[in-house]
Amino acid sequence: MRAGFETRVASIDDLEAILNIYNEGIKDRIATLEEDQKDIGYMTEWFKNHNKRFAVMVIEDEDEIVGWASLNPYSNRCAYAGVADLSIYIRRDYRGKGVGSILLREIERVAIKNDFYKIVLFTFPFNKLGQGLYRKNGYREVGVFHKQGKLDGRFVDVMIMEKILT
Repeated sequence: MRAGFETRVASIDDLEAILNIYNEGIKDRIATLEEDQKDIGYMTEWFKNHNKRFAVMVIEDEDEIVGWASLNPYSNRCAYAGVADLSIYIRRDYRGKGVGSILLREIERVAIKNDFYKIVLFTFPFNKLGQGLYRKNGYREVGVFHKQGKLDGRFVDVMIMEKILT
């Protein structure tokens, strides 16, 4: 790990920074089908739904949060109990600088510890920076859902990627 970058489990005190980074992702239209900016009440409810198994991790550069990742339920069916859905957001000015790889490796370590054997994620086919991060870290494309959702009133395709954890 590069000097200065540290990962840790997120706390309620981190929600403002997590919210700001998430809202950047919403505004940039590259990482989520969400269109409306979120507020602290939304993030507080979201955080309450992330228990120890569905961890939220942050990465800091000199005590400033520059990214976060969370393990989310993929399905509430017991057959999928070992599969987690991934969310990862990096602050704009830190994208493409290796922060995502550090955070991804850490959330994968936590996933294994929490009895997950697989992580899936959904990304836009046009999000080449994100796909580069995932591929570099061992994720493979499973397929593309055509017209999976709407963003700004237009249909958007969504790519699914996966990684079997070892």
